[in-house]
Amino acid sequence: MIEVKHYRPIPDLLRERVILVTGAGRGIGRAAALAFAAHGATVILHGRDVAQLESVYDQIEAAGGPQPTILPLDLATARDRDFEAMALAIESQLKRLDGILHNASHLTDPAPLDNQTLDEWLLLLRVNLVAPFALTRACGHLLRAAPDAAVIFTSETHALEPAAYWGGFAVAKSALTALVKIQAQEWEGLSNLRVNLLVPGPVDSPQRRHTHPGESPASRPRPEALMPVYLYLIGPDSRGVTGEAFYC
Repeated sequence: MIEVKHYRPIPDLLRERVILVTGAGRGIGRAAALAFAAHGATVILHGRDVAQLESVYDQIEAAGGPQPTILPLDLATARDRDFEAMALAIESQLKRLDGILHNASHLTDPAPLDNQTLDEWLLLLRVNLVAPFALTRACGHLLRAAPDAAVIFTSETHALEPAAYWGGFAVAKSALTALVKIQAQEWEGLSNLRVNLLVPGPVDSPQRRHTHPGESPASRPRPEALMPVYLYLIGPDSRGVTGEAFYC
């Protein structure tokens, strides 16, 4: 597990880059979209709730960032053709893609394995594992065409240290470690491509508030405090670093 300490990105770190952020409507995804835009990126905002995405869009424009793009898609029901349509929309509207932050996730209430259903597991695997794989594959030709492209998969602490009651969510997130290693090896020799795993850790996010309702928000870092690591991994300073796991 690698830690990036004291990283200080330059103001225009992501100038002229196009970056797709999934789950950009709230929490870490929102903070990342705003941070990427503040450092010069044209951000593609993905999520299910268009109103939330429009709020992020307005905030980016009000701050003077490059005009973002909104591409809503429900990862729970998306098929190959939907991911391919998203890639086609990116290509036709923006002509390029320099990075993807896979941040969207789905979490059910923690419960014993005996109480978790097949349908719940299939949904957890689809959103947290299969969709990031499928979206990366659909956008593969755009990433390969970029002079310097980065993909970040977001994992979770219970994936690294499995614990009772986290069941299908922990399993799905744990599998991302294998996916990142496989993708890094398959991109070996392509100096313009890299892929890494990122574990945010406990943070004041909607997901954390749902799973730990008794926890004081003041005891957790804000998503904005994690952004130096996100900027390092999505930006040019991490070129050559691939197949690794980073912990905020």
